[in-house]
Amino acid sequence: MFRGKKYQESVKLIDKSRLYDPSEAMALIDKTAKAKFDETVEAHIRLGVDSRHADQQVRGAVVLPHGTGKTVRVLVFAKGDKATEAEQAGADFVGAEELIPKIQNENWFEYDVVVATPDMMGVVGRLGKILGPKGLMPNPKAGTVTMDVAKAIQDIKAGKIEYRLDKTNIIHCPIGKISFGSEKLIENFNTLLGAIIKDKPAAAKGQYLKSVTISATMGPGIKINPARISG
Repeated sequence: MFRGKKYQESVKLIDKSRLYDPSEAMALIDKTAKAKFDETVEAHIRLGVDSRHADQQVRGAVVLPHGTGKTVRVLVFAKGDKATEAEQAGADFVGAEELIPKIQNENWFEYDVVVATPDMMGVVGRLGKILGPKGLMPNPKAGTVTMDVAKAIQDIKAGKIEYRLDKTNIIHCPIGKISFGSEKLIENFNTLLGAIIKDKPAAAKGQYLKSVTISATMGPGIKINPARISG
């Protein structure tokens, strides 16, 4: 794969044979971010589990202390008082059955997170094949199926992110922007890793954190020593 001059310059700053301490990695990532925009910093965590087994799934949500640096648009499926509550709490879109054809037929995805009250899940379930593959399906474990829609919206707007295993047993999550600086990025990183470690399935055997890598949007990966991470 062809890589540009800036990427090649960034690669030279990283010792590929080394596992960095989290603080070193965060300081280094600032030097590798060469783009003209404020790059997102992502963590990629490979776990020693098998996502094909239900008892080894890892999925949850956590509020990052400094948010992600992204403005998150929230869609809420609710009726009556709960719909009013959602609007007052700052939801970007609120509705019920009337939103189904808009999503199904108009390919409408101008939102980043979907929240639903439990009584609306029968309606939202009809969108499973559309929302599911995009990671937008409300889920009780992630706190997006709830009667307390106001708190859900406030948490999401404050920096709540959802994490879940992909088919290769890796979790990919944003932990902030380059402009945050290393101190805030470390705090967000530690909060995310702490939640993932706490969620270790009882059925998981052997080493749980197989590998941890961070990277900026346009930059190379920096490997972090899993032994230096505490939950």
